[in-house]
Amino acid sequence: MNKLKLLLVDDQRMFAESLKIYLTNYAEEVEIMGICPNGKEACDFVESQRPDIILMDVHMPVMDGVEAVAKIKAGHPDIKIIMLSTYDEDESVRSALISGASGYLLKDISPTELIVSIRALNSGMIQISPSIAKKLIQSTYVEKKDGGGKDMDKTFPWFDTLTEREREIFALLATGKDNAQISEELGISPQTVRNRVSTIYSKLEVKDRFEIIQLANRIR
Repeated sequence: MNKLKLLLVDDQRMFAESLKIYLTNYAEEVEIMGICPNGKEACDFVESQRPDIILMDVHMPVMDGVEAVAKIKAGHPDIKIIMLSTYDEDESVRSALISGASGYLLKDISPTELIVSIRALNSGMIQISPSIAKKLIQSTYVEKKDGGGKDMDKTFPWFDTLTEREREIFALLATGKDNAQISEELGISPQTVRNRVSTIYSKLEVKDRFEIIQLANRIR
């Protein structure tokens, strides 16, 4: 079995070492290539090695994660990068995703969920923490409705058709959550989730979750 080559980039050495140990022990398909303490070293590493996936911190000395993502993706667009951060600032999230990151997860994610996210990312699924996705989509909606940037009604007319609850479910769908997970996350019944998802599909004229993710990327 060909293992996924993974690079860890984080200036918190203890966090990175702990993550390396866990992934080595519980993600058999992953090979940890190394640990870099900042974005510059990560860029240099990529030039001599070829990781498949990078777990990248956002705030680091010398070169932060957002700048590193832009540089790495410019030369190696096939490398997938997940941002791992303690913070969920809108600007950092937007900048990282626009620069080419394939996901943005908070560091309080459980190691098990992180492994699931890595596997899903390798299958082409964008990975964003549900709380970040909701905040990003809701802030984008408010920003555009208030006149900041393009008019949401003209640019994304489908978005204005969703109720507040449907936008929450849309955000969770965009992170790859299934109906059971959405039910638990929002504290509503599975049947209610199924009904709402069907309504969202109908309103947005999509047929599956992949098309939901594509629409979410357009909001960015």
